[in-house]
Amino acid sequence: MTAGAEGPAGTAGFLLVERAGPLLLVQDAGRPGRAALGVPTSGALDPVAAAGANRLVGNAPSAAVLELLLGNALLRASAPIWVAVTGAVGALEVRSPAGPRPAPWSAAFRLDAGDALAVGPAEYGVRYYVAVRGGIGGPAVLGSRSFDTLSALGPAPLIDGDSLPVGGDEIRPVPVLDVLPASAPPQGEVTLRVLPGPRLDWFAPAAWDALRAAPWTVTAEADRVGVRLSGTPLVRARDDELPSEGVVAGALQVPPSGLPIIFLADHPVTGGYPVVGVVRRADLRLAAQLRPGQAVRFR
Repeated sequence: MTAGAEGPAGTAGFLLVERAGPLLLVQDAGRPGRAALGVPTSGALDPVAAAGANRLVGNAPSAAVLELLLGNALLRASAPIWVAVTGAVGALEVRSPAGPRPAPWSAAFRLDAGDALAVGPAEYGVRYYVAVRGGIGGPAVLGSRSFDTLSALGPAPLIDGDSLPVGGDEIRPVPVLDVLPASAPPQGEVTLRVLPGPRLDWFAPAAWDALRAAPWTVTAEADRVGVRLSGTPLVRARDDELPSEGVVAGALQVPPSGLPIIFLADHPVTGGYPVVGVVRRADLRLAAQLRPGQAVRFR
């Protein structure tokens, strides 16, 4: 189904959260440029998927969307709206009085008043993005509707029974047909491009080669702050303390365990452990969709 048959433009309404799943957040493009104030950028962990979902329903790329961790959510519309789901891949279903029907992934489709979107458990990838034509409304904090899990800035995580205003943002024309040239999250081993970090000299000479030589495994200690990896620990050349210094998204910080942590959008703005490398920004969306047990190789 395409968005060309939409009803009155800008129809306002709300989404009722009947089931929130493990973690349901409002996210947009975040709060860039405030690290000097101690405020992380935050925002959608997979910005390509979020912007793609917005494109499909005719929103600006930075419009607020819903970020669903692992799915298992149910969202009911109070008025006719167009939605699109990208990011993680799993079963999608529209539940209406006429009976349930499958919903497409990475394509716009319509919810009539009273219809519910059921987002099933993610089969691969971990974060779905749901865009609604006209955007997700609500109060902005420091210019963003994103929730930062580290500092708790922004709208709180959604729970069962919450309702969200939708359709208040400026909208763009929706093409009759649209193909989103974004691939699904990769399964199996994932390769992330990495550059030498500012504290590479704090590690043994062989550490840089060791980082890239063998795959690492994603542990269950993964959230919006960072992804902890397991493998053969990297050997440090220095054991003294590093004064806290600024860190960026993608930094591979190495604590005393020798096991790297990939910092994501909600990372602290400073850190006291040496950074051995930095993942290229374009590859962070891949890191954001990694599942526990998945293999990662640095190139």
